[in-house]
Amino acid sequence: MTRPTIRSVAARAGVSKSLVSLVLQDSPKVSPERRAAVLAAVAELGYRPDPTARSLAQGRTRAIGLVLDDLRNPWFVDVLEGLRPVLHAAGLRPVLAEARSEPDAPRTFADLRVDGLVVIGTLPDLALVEEVAAEVPTVLAGTRLAADDPFGVDVVAGDDAAGVRLAVEHLVGLGHRRLAHVAGTGPVGDLRRSAFEGAARTGGAEVLVETGPLTEDGGHRAGRALLTRTDPPTAVLAANDASAVGVLAAAADLGVEVPGALSVAGYDDTSLARLRAVSLTSVDNAASEVGRLAARRLLDRLVDPDAPADLQLVAPRLVVRATTAPPAGGGPSTDAGPPDLRR
Repeated sequence: MTRPTIRSVAARAGVSKSLVSLVLQDSPKVSPERRAAVLAAVAELGYRPDPTARSLAQGRTRAIGLVLDDLRNPWFVDVLEGLRPVLHAAGLRPVLAEARSEPDAPRTFADLRVDGLVVIGTLPDLALVEEVAAEVPTVLAGTRLAADDPFGVDVVAGDDAAGVRLAVEHLVGLGHRRLAHVAGTGPVGDLRRSAFEGAARTGGAEVLVETGPLTEDGGHRAGRALLTRTDPPTAVLAANDASAVGVLAAAADLGVEVPGALSVAGYDDTSLARLRAVSLTSVDNAASEVGRLAARRLLDRLVDPDAPADLQLVAPRLVVRATTAPPAGGGPSTDAGPPDLRR
């Protein structure tokens, strides 16, 4: 069955297409008689306005491009949970792409004339983001830049420096003095590593670092490298939960008891950390709140495109679970706190 069009409505009512448009816009310029004829034709034909055509006529698509660095990272999915409801409530349609498989996604969305763009995570090609941001209102969510505002883009992210300090202070408070960090690359990885080194040295701890992919396999390789040293660490803070799970696997391979001989903490407090079989101490980086605030910031940007770029940092919290404890032979500190196994 052919879908009725504005032309068929006009033919049934015996009026012009422009008059049908005026009726659908509830214009006061139409006489009651003609309005009644058009509405009767709409009802008889079951006509429904095409929202895409209407949006294009208004110069808008009402679509928002969402570009994720990697769909396999559960933290990014948590960001989406906070972001999507805000966009839907505003009548906007989120359209998703993964930069890992579609590296040109920001340009593709710009060519499709999306109303706005949210980049979730650190994309390999920030120059492309800069180029597209000059054309489309853009917000970066859950990432940081080498500088706070190098090209006038709004940024909403967790306060990584504060989160790393919480984790390091917890480990030092337990009595650990030989700390290792499984570090990532890029702006977020660099920031977390710098914060780790500063907080560990402030706490009087020795610093060890292994850098690699922030995946379970990357964490496994880093964990084996750290634990087979002649002076292995007694505690490891990984830059995300996936790599922390890899460190746990390396410890199991080598017969290193967690948390008896090794404490392990992750970052982002994703669903991986909350699994009962893992029960990983992790920094809750408020993924859902980051997503919600990023969506709100984009809505504000759509209303006022010329407003100054803004950097919003969301406060993290440490969730202590079963993978951290005082080092072997050392007593717990009074400020270490009991494990939080509620999640």
